Amino acid sequence: MSPSSEHSSSTPPKLNALESAGIDAISLPHNPDFDNGKWFPTWRPFTGDLDRNPVGINEYLPPSKSILLGIQHTFAMFGATVLAPLLMGFDPNLAILMSGICTIMFFIITGGRMPSYLGSSFAFIGPVIAVTAYAGTGFNASLDVALGGIMACGIIYALVGLLVMKTGTGWIERLMPPIVTGAIVMIIGLNLAPVTIQGVSANQFDAWMAAFTVLLISAVAVFTRGMLRRLLLLVGLILSYIVYYIVSNIMGYGVAIDFSSVEAAAWFGLPSIHTPRFEMSAIVLIAPVAFILVAENLGHFKAVEGMTKARVTPYMGRAFFADGLATTFSAGFGGTGVTTYAENIGVMAVTKVYSTTIFVIAGIVAVLLGLSPKFGAIIQTIPVALLGGASIVVFGLIAIAGAKIWIDSKVDFSKNSNLIIAAVTVIMGTGNFSLHLGGFDLGGIGTATLTAIVLNALFNRQKD
Repeated sequence: MSPSSEHSSSTPPKLNALESAGIDAISLPHNPDFDNGKWFPTWRPFTGDLDRNPVGINEYLPPSKSILLGIQHTFAMFGATVLAPLLMGFDPNLAILMSGICTIMFFIITGGRMPSYLGSSFAFIGPVIAVTAYAGTGFNASLDVALGGIMACGIIYALVGLLVMKTGTGWIERLMPPIVTGAIVMIIGLNLAPVTIQGVSANQFDAWMAAFTVLLISAVAVFTRGMLRRLLLLVGLILSYIVYYIVSNIMGYGVAIDFSSVEAAAWFGLPSIHTPRFEMSAIVLIAPVAFILVAENLGHFKAVEGMTKARVTPYMGRAFFADGLATTFSAGFGGTGVTTYAENIGVMAVTKVYSTTIFVIAGIVAVLLGLSPKFGAIIQTIPVALLGGASIVVFGLIAIAGAKIWIDSKVDFSKNSNLIIAAVTVIMGTGNFSLHLGGFDLGGIGTATLTAIVLNALFNRQKD
């Protein structure tokens, strides 16, 4: 499909949908390199000061810095991308491999205009467990049935993307103005907070190590400059890993890091491929996840637009289509459904590096990890406490990004309608309030998103 299917190639994309809907859009500067009417933007080397200037979507850094930043994004996605397949009985190494391939696919299909990493989606966990009656440990014997449902979901999601590419984003913008998208972005971070805190609260040793990890990452973010500051998560995790090893393996406190899996793992090996099987009962239960992914990723893309100050909304159709196609591709080989990752958006929020070339490198690193059980085993030795500490920082940044959308969009909180929409949505999402439609569980984020849309439709009907 040509770029002209989304907008005329003779004029730069504009947020006309927002204006025609009577919604105050964020004022975004015109960038002729980004809005050049071609499939890919015009790439430029970054020439600013890393301490003061953000790196734009269509800018690139020298290879050495790009590789380090790419590795950091791989670290950011790793914990969730591995955890999701483990909870569903999928192969985590295959999930890592597919996340890397799908991220590169996403870069190509979106024309390098949407900085995002595609990792295992947690939205599929409940429906997959319901369909397969998975016991929670070991390999999922009914994996093939779940894969068929995930592929159907991916196809529906891709069709939504094609619809958005054809009709534009106006109807989505009417459903989800800044008051709604800001709330959705905020609850994506807040909804994950209880799980993160519980994960590091099993014992006081883990709790202290998580807090120490937060302190180290924060210190790198505040007291360092230049490239070191941009690598705050990677540097913070490495420092905390060294401290953890000294305290546990040498001094004998807590649970020592076990390197036996690293020694036993091969340097190179292909993950096992699984064939999907299509059953209507599974498809009916899993396919509606597509609409949760639309809402989730809309919030992610709005957060990206708010951070980058680039017009990414006109390319949202490509992004939906790319994510749906990637989900279908991943499930076709036995991998999980994928989605853009809030963790990596949080990394961008603090590093101010938005270059999509970094995500290509992160994808390549993930592919190498997926093809090397040895490297995968090394990463999996990172203690849960350290990953939890990093997650506290990242998820907190995501929540604040939601508030930033409200500020940048100048949302009027003197209006009771906006107050109610924000208040109800945030509490529902944070508390994981969930409604069921038939046998389908909307989940906390899905329920809060639907509530925000309905309340906005009821209370903000007037036009300027």
